Amino acid sequence: MNEPQQKWTETIEASHSLFDLKLKEVWRYKDLIYMFVKRDFISSFKQTILGPIWFFINPIFTTITYLIIFGRFAKLPTDGAPGIIFYLSGVTLWNYFSGALLGTTATFTGNANIFGKVYFPRLVTPISIVISNLMRLSVQFLLFLVVWVYYLINKEVSPNWWVLATPFLLILMALFALGVGMIFSALTTKYKDLSMLLTFGISLYMYATPVIYPVSMLPGYFKKLAKFNPLTGIFECFKYGWLGVGDFSPVMLVASTVIILILLVIGVITFNKVEKTFMDTV
Repeated sequence: MNEPQQKWTETIEASHSLFDLKLKEVWRYKDLIYMFVKRDFISSFKQTILGPIWFFINPIFTTITYLIIFGRFAKLPTDGAPGIIFYLSGVTLWNYFSGALLGTTATFTGNANIFGKVYFPRLVTPISIVISNLMRLSVQFLLFLVVWVYYLINKEVSPNWWVLATPFLLILMALFALGVGMIFSALTTKYKDLSMLLTFGISLYMYATPVIYPVSMLPGYFKKLAKFNPLTGIFECFKYGWLGVGDFSPVMLVASTVIILILLVIGVITFNKVEKTFMDTV
């Protein structure tokens, strides 16, 4: 008598395609993503006095610092936009990108103990980091909206229909941080010095991105060079849509999208390749 075949709920294979994101498997572990996001969010305020208020304090003090240093002393132009809302818009976007990127790069080194004890799709971890930073962004974005409404009432900003592209811009930043983060997370399993180099590199990268200045102030050659920065189109589109200022064209956003998708594919390939052997090197 033939015994009925067992139906396995999980199949662990020795190899898989480098392009395989296993999105169906990731979706099955959506509860784990929620747990990781909740853990990251709560741990941010653990043993702090002010708690979530820090999400407001950081952009406020950073904006004031930029206003004094780059606005009053360096006298960098803002394309006619009020200095506070100009710098706050850049700080809000930059805080999300830098936080998501730095968090994603620590995927393997920061979670080696968990990865060595239980199986789950490794992509769950960087995705949860990107989402948890998105929650922080939503809190800081409320601050931006409050300040923006004030200047809108006083008719000092001129928003347009490009504000509707904001969700798309946030998705592009998330994919950019995810792609580059996965590349560096794979590399840091062998070369741990890269983690320190990356922290310094991100600080320099901010000055190559129109966070504290508009692209319009750059001379011809540097303006062309800046358009190869994937964040340039994103930041300029955001400022153009919400503030009505900036040297923005849809071509910049198309270029940013293409570059980010290429980096995401490279990140997926690198991540999947290292995923199988990283426990031997971490």
